[in-house]
Formats: sequence, C-alpha cells, structure tokens
Amino acid sequence: MQRYFVKLAYNGKPFNGWQIQPNDPSVQAEVERVISTVLREDVGVVGCGRTDSGVHASEYYAHFETSASFDCETVQFKLNCMLPKEVAIFSIFPVSEKLHARFSAEARTYHYFINQEKDAFRYDHSWYMHKPINVVRMNEACQFLFGKQDFTSFSKLHTQTRTNFCTITQAIWQKRGSELMFTITADRFLHNMVRAIVGTCLEVGRGKLTPNDFKQVIESKSRQKAGASVPGHGLYLAKIEYPDL
Repeated sequence: MQRYFVKLAYNGKPFNGWQIQPNDPSVQAEVERVISTVLREDVGVVGCGRTDSGVHASEYYAHFETSASFDCETVQFKLNCMLPKEVAIFSIFPVSEKLHARFSAEARTYHYFINQEKDAFRYDHSWYMHKPINVVRMNEACQFLFGKQDFTSFSKLHTQTRTNFCTITQAIWQKRGSELMFTITADRFLHNMVRAIVGTCLEVGRGKLTPNDFKQVIESKSRQKAGASVPGHGLYLAKIEYPDL
C-alpha cells in the first residue's frame, strides 16, 4: 500500500465542515467519493483537522492509501472535473507511510477576515462589522496569547479533548483599507478556539475589555468570561506545516 497526500482548498459555505456528518454535506465525503470512483475501490481519506460548518480552507492536506498504480497529474485532473466547484485539488503526491495528515502536522495557521465597509463580493467570505475597532489595543491583548497555555476559556464546552493546552507562536491583527485580518499560528487548536479568540479580541477593540482583562479571561479558564464566537464564514485554515514537506 502506498500513502498519498492531497493538497486542496475549499469554500466552506455549502458544507457542514470537513468531517463526514450523517445527512449533512461535508468536504471529506465529496473527496472520498471522487477518489473512490476514479481508483475504482473504496478509499478512506484522513484530513489534517476538522473545520466547522461554513469555515473555509485556502490550504488543506489529506491522505489516503491505495495499492493502485496511477499518474498523479491525471488523477488530479479527473478529480477536479468531478468535484463540486467549491473544492479544488492542487496536487497529489506519494509520501512515507510515517507521514500522517493530522498527527504529523507541526503547526497550523488560521486567518479571520472582517470588513468594515459593506462589500457586495465578500459578504460570504468575511464578516461585515462597521463599528469602530481599535487594532492597537487588540494587538496589545494578543501578546498574552503567546506560549504554551491552557486555553479552556476559548474552547467549546464538553469536548472529548484530552488537554486544552496549546502553544501559540503568532497572533496579530493587520488593517488593510477597510479590511481587518487576524492571523494566528499554533501547534494545535481547540474546537471553536479561533472564533472565540477573535470574538474576545473584538471586545477589547470596542473598549468593552482592556488588554489586561483579556489576560484575566485566559487565566480564568472559563468560557463564560470570554466573548461570543464570531461567525464561521470569515475564518480560513490558511497553512499547515509538516516536517520535510
């Protein structure tokens, strides 16, 4: 059996996230369907992580195993012809059986986009919020995110995660015209973590919390102390880092 990596991207709007869900459309189900059809065998696909309903991925990796022999570029072309328009495969390539799409990932980067002016073309791919936002204060708050910490305050409650410790290495807000972009990188993320961090940052940006209050939210390990989660359609999984890839 040979293991293959698939590099792809998807618009999350029509899907209930990456992972297969009973009676709901998912990216994983579509990718498994077309690969199994082209290779003429049942193929299971393992993704680099879950994404929530409506969340996008501008870079995503998955892997599958098969004993079939094929030309990667030819199969890539066939898959793109068969997949919904919201899913695009960039490449397929063989890897070592030791490389796992999910467990071998060393870091993940997300972007969150906010538009402060109404945009007729980005309404499905960024969150429209016209209220004044203090980016400087939000970046002051972000300094408290760095390092290995317990991020229970930003996690969805009652998950099956064994630990809520994550190591964040990058967290920054940037303003480009009427658009705000939040970038965050960590070794792992908890369920709903990025959307909760963004929502709490915005509490700082709107003057409802101070940067020191933000620090206390983290230390409280209480989801009730943090801000509301922002909508999923502004969130993108943007980069996955693997050793020797």
